[in-house]
This record gives sequence, structure tokens and C-alpha cells, in this order.
Amino acid sequence: MRHAAALAVTLLATTTISATAQEWTYTGGDGETVTLDAAPVRIIAHQDAAAGLIPLGIRPVGIYADSPVAEAKALEGLDLSGIEIIGQAWSEVDIEKAAALEPDLIIGEWWDRNEAWSGGADLTALIGQIAPVTGVAASDSIVGMIEDYEALAESLGADLSDPAIAADKAEFEAARTAFSAAVAAKPDLTALAVYAGDDALYVADPKGAAELLDLQSWGLNLISPEGVDATGNNYFETLSWENADKYPADLILVDNRSASTLTTALAQPTWTLNPGAAAEQVADWPAYWVRNSAAFAGALEKLTAAVEAADPSVAP
Repeated sequence: MRHAAALAVTLLATTTISATAQEWTYTGGDGETVTLDAAPVRIIAHQDAAAGLIPLGIRPVGIYADSPVAEAKALEGLDLSGIEIIGQAWSEVDIEKAAALEPDLIIGEWWDRNEAWSGGADLTALIGQIAPVTGVAASDSIVGMIEDYEALAESLGADLSDPAIAADKAEFEAARTAFSAAVAAKPDLTALAVYAGDDALYVADPKGAAELLDLQSWGLNLISPEGVDATGNNYFETLSWENADKYPADLILVDNRSASTLTTALAQPTWTLNPGAAAEQVADWPAYWVRNSAAFAGALEKLTAAVEAADPSVAP
């Protein structure tokens, strides 16, 4: 995946006889450059982009989410007052509401594995008729993505010296240090990240999830599946529930974008074929939604507690 840290944000000043205009340019995760006459003020953002920008002081006029906003993990705990919600399902937007907001810019995230912006190509083609679409890339590190959101936010006028931002970053650094120490204390602990569906168990490929790559880089021994699906869902290997023990692990991390995912797993008779599940060593995987320091700190604190409580010898 293209690392989002390679994104370029440049402010260029141009002078005319009558006035000075400040041109704004940004090269997004897709490699395309957007140029506007001035820094955009009225922004519509996908839920994940909003989660990256709001804590930095950039408040969009509209948000489109992949699910009902009350269930969107990325937006949990954020102040959304005064922001118009223009979509609450994957790839769906109320285009009339979007147009009425008169946005200067639409910010999503570029996903290399899908070669598409948040919400998919059809949605991007639709909303792209209203305003240019750009944003950071879903890269190989949440830490890197947070840095990219900081660069984008600063270009949009954010004050990154705000004490609240510094406090969030300090909280994250403390959580990262504690997680690394917990993992180092249990070098034999193995972990497996999964999504549980009624039809199958989906084993995550860490290379497709920035937060999993961060956890690996900090010492967590995450199991990689032998291969992801060749078509369709290319972030997971699909296993029939009869093969839930294909990758035995000490600790099972379950996609927590919806509470129903764990409920689905627990309802499967073969869930406990995996030794980590049988030992009830199960924790939340903050799957694909973490976009700011405070959220990552909270997720890491929960994962640290799970690592500290886990027996690293339940899996063969």
C-alpha cells in the first residue's frame, strides 16, 4: 500500500494586481492533486476522515457514514453538533442534502486494495459532481495516518499547538508504551484477528489493516492467514465454521465495529475449537476505524489488559 506519509500538502501564494489570493493544493492518497483558489472551508467528510479531523479542530459541515451514526465506531465520543448527516449506510448519500451544503471539498480515504475512495467508486462518481474528492490513504500505520491528518488539518487552518491535541498525543504515547511492555513480557503469546459472520469465520490479513500492522510493529505475534480471497473480500481468508481451528491462537481479536460480531461468534458451536476462544481469551480488534490519538489510546489500553490477562500457552 502507498504510505500516506508521502502525501504532499503545499500552500502557494499568487499575486494579482488587485488582490492577493492564496491557492490551496493537496495531493491525495490516489496520487491526484486537487487545486483550489483558496483553502476549503465548507467540507463534507466520510466518517473516518471526520474522525481524523474533528479532534484537530477541523469540523466538516456534513458527514456521510457507513452505518447509522450512533453505531459508527469512528465517530464514537465526537461532538457532531451542527454537522449535517447526509448518509448512514455504505455507499449511500442524500445527494440533495450534500449539494445544499455547498461544499468546497469532499474528504474521504483512498484504499489501495480496492482502488477506490471511501464508499466505493459509484458513490465517489456521484458526490464528485458536487465538489472535488481527496484525502489521505488508508496506509500501513495508524500512527502514520494520524500524522497525515495533522498535515491535512494544518493546511486547512488547524492550530496543532492546541493543548488538547498535545494531551491526546501524550495519552497515546503512554498507552503505546504500556502495550509494548505487556507484549514483551509474553513473547510466546500468539494472536489472531477475525470477523465472525453467520456464514463463515473471516481471518484478517494483517497487511490489509493499519492498526494490526502497528500492533505487529510493537511486538504482538499476529498470525497471518495463508491467503486472502482472490476476489471480493480481499482483506480476509474465509473459513467455514468447521475449520475455526485452522489457526490456533492464545488470544482472539474480534472485529468490534459492531457488538453483534462477537455475539455471532459465541453462537457458533465450533467457535471454541480455537483454543483462545475456548479459554475465553478474547478481546476487541479496533478494525479499520481508529483515526485519532485518543481513540487509539483507548483501544490500546483495552488490548494491554487482555494481553496481561492472557495465558500464552493455551495454543499448541
